[in-house]
Amino acid sequence: MAKQVCNGALLKCSFGMAPSTFTVLPEHKAMTSNNPAANIMDYIPMKNIMPFGACQSMANPQVAAATAAAMGVLTPMPCIPMTTSPWVPGAVTVLLDNAPALDDTSMLMCQWAGVIKVQMPGQMTHDIP
Repeated sequence: MAKQVCNGALLKCSFGMAPSTFTVLPEHKAMTSNNPAANIMDYIPMKNIMPFGACQSMANPQVAAATAAAMGVLTPMPCIPMTTSPWVPGAVTVLLDNAPALDDTSMLMCQWAGVIKVQMPGQMTHDIP
């Protein structure tokens, strides 16, 4: 079974150079293992999704410009997540604040072509069917 994701979960982006910590505010009024539980609507950059160190995606205009200036040598630039749509698919069997709860098998897409996945859900005791 999938684990429920909560505040403090560890996230990894396919183009990021470092993992990031997931931030969930207690606005859903639900807790799991004494931490605020997440739903698929917790995708807001710099509120929920923090930077992943440096970005290596050529789809990111900053990386493309820096790489061009370095005569084609890939030049990572600071990550600024550009997540514009909710996590998919979420746990459709469990609603949390009128949206599917977030489980550790869900993914989030970044506008700069990165795929964000949950590496550690923040708690290891609560499963979602």
